[in-house]
Amino acid sequence: MRMNKLLATLILLLASAAPFAQAQLMPTEKLDGIVAVLDGDVILRSELERQVATVQAQYANNPQQLPPRAELERQVLDRLIMSKLQVARADETGIRIADSEIDQTLGQIAAQNRMDVDQLRQAITRQGMSWEQFRHNVHDESLIQKLRQRVVQSRVQVSDTEIELLLKNGGVKRGQLHLGHIQITLPDGASPEQIAAAQAKAEDVSRQIQGGMDFAAAAIRYSDAQNALDGGDLGWRSYDELPPAFAEIAEKLQIGQSAPPVRGPNGFHIIKLIERREAASDLVTEYHARHILVRITEIVSAAQAEKTIRDLRARILAGEDFAKLAKEFSNDTGTANLGGDMGWFVKGAYGSKIAEMLTETKVGEISEPFLSDAGWHILEPLATRTEDKTAEAERDKARQTLGSRKAEEEYGNFLRQIRAEAYIEIRLPGAAGASGSGS
Repeated sequence: MRMNKLLATLILLLASAAPFAQAQLMPTEKLDGIVAVLDGDVILRSELERQVATVQAQYANNPQQLPPRAELERQVLDRLIMSKLQVARADETGIRIADSEIDQTLGQIAAQNRMDVDQLRQAITRQGMSWEQFRHNVHDESLIQKLRQRVVQSRVQVSDTEIELLLKNGGVKRGQLHLGHIQITLPDGASPEQIAAAQAKAEDVSRQIQGGMDFAAAAIRYSDAQNALDGGDLGWRSYDELPPAFAEIAEKLQIGQSAPPVRGPNGFHIIKLIERREAASDLVTEYHARHILVRITEIVSAAQAEKTIRDLRARILAGEDFAKLAKEFSNDTGTANLGGDMGWFVKGAYGSKIAEMLTETKVGEISEPFLSDAGWHILEPLATRTEDKTAEAERDKARQTLGSRKAEEEYGNFLRQIRAEAYIEIRLPGAAGASGSGS
């Protein structure tokens, strides 16, 4: 899960406080007790109640979209279990989150809500959650994000051969899709009876959607996917970040339309096309320029550097050769021997100040002297051109696509692995209560 989605989840408490506040006012004896045991940890009823209240707050304006209370608790408990298993694995592998990182993330959350951190703290405490608990949640989500990055980096490699094959087979399609997804999961080694039951359930869900049931509500109520409580929203993804079967299905749909269930390796899937957007060609404006730089040093003061660059500009305007003076006086070792020639580059390649002067100075003119972090400059734009970088962008896209596909697959495998290795005992009434490794 990406950090921006994690942050969005954490700030849901700010959107609607009523259900959460009600949960906080419940008698404490109702919140006591253990609802799950996993390895050396437990999940308390009070912890489950807090998370359920957060989901209820998210859907305060549309409570009918939520499944029955028992099903909602089961889904939230499953998410809690997976979160705790990931946090525990992160701790075991030595991943640490510094206080400064948490502070930075809290600053981002505050900024997203147009607050400062003090205002965020006040908003959180008004909703009944302690600031320390909120910081703890941010810490755990940051741990999970780092764990994912470490797992993906260690397991995912993309070769040039794979990129070439993807490009050759037309596997890179530009544009993005916004999809909804419902998954009815099959267990490993599912029996014919289990397959038939899952298919019947998927077809029933599909009929309800076709009959007018909101797709997000159906996902919350019936989906087994990790994003079920997000209404099955997969967000914006490029064609090639999606499983090929999903992209193929979505291509045939109209916006707002959902497809009949399809069988996949891990169950049955229902796909809805929410939005589609096409990508334009990657046309990039490049600049060819030359410059002279006089650095400010312990020996050369800012005033001396400015005077030198102004004198050099005056000499060029009087007819002296720019390239000759650049070779003699410029302190930019990368361009001085080339007569100050900076080659072709995109506007921001040399920093914001040079980008600004490129805008203000016409081709063939000598800019006014200007100060950057490097020192005092004069600049002469020589030419501009528009380059089609679509081929390069497609190659980069192919690398990202392959990496994203492999990352999703590998981290999914990793999650199944750590769950299978864990001792899990469910004590939630009405939920599966078998104990043992991976139960």
